[in-house]
Amino acid sequence: MSLDKNTAVSVDPQLQHFIEVETQKQRFQFLVHGLTDTCWELCVDKPSSRLDNRTENCLNNCVERFIDTTNFIVNRLEKTQQFAAVSSDLSFE
Repeated sequence: MSLDKNTAVSVDPQLQHFIEVETQKQRFQFLVHGLTDTCWELCVDKPSSRLDNRTENCLNNCVERFIDTTNFIVNRLEKTQQFAAVSSDLSFE
């Protein structure tokens, strides 16, 4: 079955929502795996059955910095989008 560009395709809203949720889950998992890899490489010298205080503190700090950085980027993008929206609204007046 082939569709050309001019064919209107109706998408089930529930299916579309499901796909969006699953895509968000996949992105989150990708971020968590990246964080895990980065913090592991940075903090764990040699694997053992227990975490020593230095390793535990390093892992905690690594995760906290990742969260701080992610929040900073999200807030910055939101402000940029808001500024762009206000600027485009002003240009139409």
